[in-house]
Amino acid sequence: MKAGISHLAYDIPKIYLDIEEFSKKRGVDAEKLKKGLGIYKMSICDVHEDTATMAGNALLKLITQNNIDPKSINRIYLGTESALDSSKPTATYAVDMVEQQLGERVFVHTDVVDMTFACIGAVDVFQNALDYVRVHPKHKAVVIASDFAKYDLESPGEYTQGAGAVAMLVEADPKLMVFDSVFGVGYKSEHDFFKPRRYYPVNDETKAYTTDAKLQVYREEPVFDGQFSNKCYQDRIREAYFHFKDLKGVEGELHENWSGLIFHLPYAFHGKRIFSEIYQLEKDGVKAEDVKADLYDFEVLKNLSKSEEYRNFVSAKVLDAQKASSQIGNMYAASIFMSLISELFYKKDKLTAKDKFGFIAYGSGSKSKVFEGELVEGFETEVEKFDLEKDFDNRTAVDFETYEKLHKKIVEKSVVSPRNEFVLEKVDDHDAPLVGRRYYSFVI
Repeated sequence: MKAGISHLAYDIPKIYLDIEEFSKKRGVDAEKLKKGLGIYKMSICDVHEDTATMAGNALLKLITQNNIDPKSINRIYLGTESALDSSKPTATYAVDMVEQQLGERVFVHTDVVDMTFACIGAVDVFQNALDYVRVHPKHKAVVIASDFAKYDLESPGEYTQGAGAVAMLVEADPKLMVFDSVFGVGYKSEHDFFKPRRYYPVNDETKAYTTDAKLQVYREEPVFDGQFSNKCYQDRIREAYFHFKDLKGVEGELHENWSGLIFHLPYAFHGKRIFSEIYQLEKDGVKAEDVKADLYDFEVLKNLSKSEEYRNFVSAKVLDAQKASSQIGNMYAASIFMSLISELFYKKDKLTAKDKFGFIAYGSGSKSKVFEGELVEGFETEVEKFDLEKDFDNRTAVDFETYEKLHKKIVEKSVVSPRNEFVLEKVDDHDAPLVGRRYYSFVI
């Protein structure tokens, strides 16, 4: 029974910070960020935007642009690590917004929930949706990935920030891409990146730090170890890749079967950098049972990355999928699916039905999944709906001062007035009857 993606829609913030502007203020070489990491622009959430508004916008676009009957959707599952509440799913906010536009209680019989596992949460949701549709071939499921990557000011991860959402309709006999049930997995509990609840001494009146009061708070900025996280990413994808290869019974170089590789991208060039180890392992014919960490030293992989052979591989199978990341930044759970959209959009003139793509997902904490998708007949109709370049061009650049104020949440009015989108109106503060309740509306 075939299950897969029929339609895709996305939403990205309307403002961004150019990496040139960032580099001037932070004293960083912009060319190193561009040529070394592939970072050109960082999408930033405006005052009225959050995880729920982006998810709601993507869901509404998915339904209206593809004439989907909302009552035919049996599941709406959201993958995010930027949840807005520790109990109430962020998906419920997004669904409620869309119901305000499409009709009250149109999702009355729809199952709605969040899943969280750092940047791989939406892939977990996607696998769940595929399995669900295989068991219930007449049912439809929507997968949403919505996140914003936010790091402390002047931290090593600051220039990798980004934001956005992707929504997908998963059903039987899909119109875009079909997936089988084989998923390779690599898992190990690690603390490479996490967002703990933290205690800070705070004086309620002055908001100054004191020694006689403590407040438990959740912060959007993570605790992370960049180098260790890269190592975890490399170790987990190696485990998941060879597990997938073993499950599929593939001999030789698995990536040769794929027209393109779709990565989770903390920054645009991360995929091509991190995959060099797997490329060398397969090139050397290392058997799955003999694969282990640190088989090659740094120089071996560095030389491979600079070789004409590897550069040709990247140009043919990785380059197009990373282009959107250069313009958006890290989208966490949505990153891998925006990578898919980027691949389809920029390579559309070279694609044919039956082309296969390898998906290499990672989430800190840490877990990887590797799986495979195949384009179906008529996929071109869906790909033609994407216009990434237009959406990138229609954004507004902000200056560094505005960026810092938005980061610190001391801007009260939206930088760009919202239009045809959902907006966060307010959040009840500690004096309100419903502390923390969020209010949303749609602005035409």
